[in-house]
Amino acid sequence: MTDKTTANLSGKEIGYLDMELLRFTTAGSVDDGKSTLIGRLLYDSKAIFEDQMEAIERASISRGGEEVNLALLTDGLRAEREQGITIDVAYRYFATPKRKFIIADTPGHIQYTRNMVTGASTANAAVILIDARNGVIEQTRRHVYIAALLQIPHVVVCVNKMDLVEFSEAVFEAIKKDFTEVAHKLGNNDVHFLPISAKLGDNVVDPSHHMPWYSGPTFIGLMEMLPVGGDHNFNDPRFPVQYVIRPQSDQYHDYRGYAGRVAGGIFRVGQEVVALPGGQKTTIEGIDFGDESLQYAFPPQSVTLRLAHEIDISRGSMIADAGNQPAQGQEIDLMICWLNSKPLQLRGKYLLKHTSNEMKCIVTDVAYKVNINTLEEIHGDTSIGLNEIARISVKTTRPVFFDAYRKNRETGSLILIDEPTNNVVGAGMIL
Repeated sequence: MTDKTTANLSGKEIGYLDMELLRFTTAGSVDDGKSTLIGRLLYDSKAIFEDQMEAIERASISRGGEEVNLALLTDGLRAEREQGITIDVAYRYFATPKRKFIIADTPGHIQYTRNMVTGASTANAAVILIDARNGVIEQTRRHVYIAALLQIPHVVVCVNKMDLVEFSEAVFEAIKKDFTEVAHKLGNNDVHFLPISAKLGDNVVDPSHHMPWYSGPTFIGLMEMLPVGGDHNFNDPRFPVQYVIRPQSDQYHDYRGYAGRVAGGIFRVGQEVVALPGGQKTTIEGIDFGDESLQYAFPPQSVTLRLAHEIDISRGSMIADAGNQPAQGQEIDLMICWLNSKPLQLRGKYLLKHTSNEMKCIVTDVAYKVNINTLEEIHGDTSIGLNEIARISVKTTRPVFFDAYRKNRETGSLILIDEPTNNVVGAGMIL
């Protein structure tokens, strides 16, 4: 959290933010042990029930395994269990005395790149697994690129299967060096490295006795320490309106509130704000959180704002600080991850959803697409298919109020929807 942010919040408030929910996603190549790591984490932290353990014991035996396969705790689909791979994003929830967690276990296959983007889009941290025997490979580079593209604040590199390289410090240090070079080129700043054996439990929840040369935290210890409060933007007040509250009763006949989730900055009672797109200025008269009245609200709180004047505000409007407004425009450049088997259509028309606002748009240009293996830009090829990433331009039917994705992930992201089918076809990050 920056000094500017801490100046706006008290120590108690900062403590609240650091103790809140941490979302992390796992990524890695096939058989790098992502699901096994999560299974070991849940098992060793006593976060699974007896009937769950009995179920995976039976499943392990039915597959001819001599040992309990902890990966089955996250491989929930029948097809996943039969093939022994992760196909879809598996979400798991657990908590320790220090923090609550949501885990998104994503597939390692190239053809499931979209699933990784889905799982990582809201993550505070990306956990990238590397097989100690193989080191940094193309799939690793792909996942580092996606973590950088999605501006995931923290990257945790777990060098797994250390038991298969005799717990070698030299192997670990060589992989650490190779990964650091890749991460530095892509702008991944906060990177942590851990040598682990998910199968045996070394450095997952309990410290390893096999690697006395490693003195850092265990995996769960590190995840409990990662600061998540600073992952939000506290400097640029943004409040997308989701719902206008007008109770139809004599008791509240004068009540008019605007409900939504704070997407950035700090809102305070008495603060001068502007309502977009109208541009009318007013002040915040009150902030309601259920039956409680607050003096201020900050991300990611869901609150209701009451304003001093009755102005034209509806779902899709944005309330911002009068002296610190978002960018606005109808022509937007973005990086898009294509999520649909039907290719992106140049000059194609789509429904664009940004925060709580929806409008129609047209794709006006494809600048380039990214070779996800070499990370090179491919110019002149406008065919963007499933799982591909590209830089495109769109023009909307009315202005969008936004921030660059690197500045605010909430107001800098959008999705494209195929209107006839209502399918989400693209996830975009505004440049």
